[in-house]
Amino acid sequence: MGTKHRVVAVAGAGLLALASALLPSQSGLDSIKKHEGVRYAAYLDAVQVPTICYGSTRKVYIGQRATPAECEERLLEDATYAGKGVAKGVKVKLTQGQYDALVSFVFNVGETKFYRSTMLRKINAGDCWGAGAEFDRWVYAKGKRLKGLVSRRADERKQWEEGCTVWQ
Repeated sequence: MGTKHRVVAVAGAGLLALASALLPSQSGLDSIKKHEGVRYAAYLDAVQVPTICYGSTRKVYIGQRATPAECEERLLEDATYAGKGVAKGVKVKLTQGQYDALVSFVFNVGETKFYRSTMLRKINAGDCWGAGAEFDRWVYAKGKRLKGLVSRRADERKQWEEGCTVWQ
């Protein structure tokens, strides 16, 4: 089964579901692709972690190569894994867009940092707008503010906050 057939279509902004009932949408995957870019040969990322394809770090070694199909499969696997991390931590209902924003975030920073974050505490406390403001704090890698992270977090925050109006 192809990637597009295993992905849930984007739900309307007014629909809420528990994160455990959601899957990354095609729009969410496309957002990750936009911010990660694709490289078919392994490289060291900004924090010197071996990376390939769309930001995949799982079982990567320098010298490794991947095909476009392998990169699509890695993206789906990595986003699904990040989605499970979101579902494990989030105890409130989310829109599809909010879920996708958090999947992108966890895909990038990892679930351990997400679980320890003020963002997650605010989400679970029902402070949607406060949680949105937390995205802006996650723009550093090894103490250095990265332009790419600023752009990514702005997009994630916008996507997150579009769902805040239905939390009332």
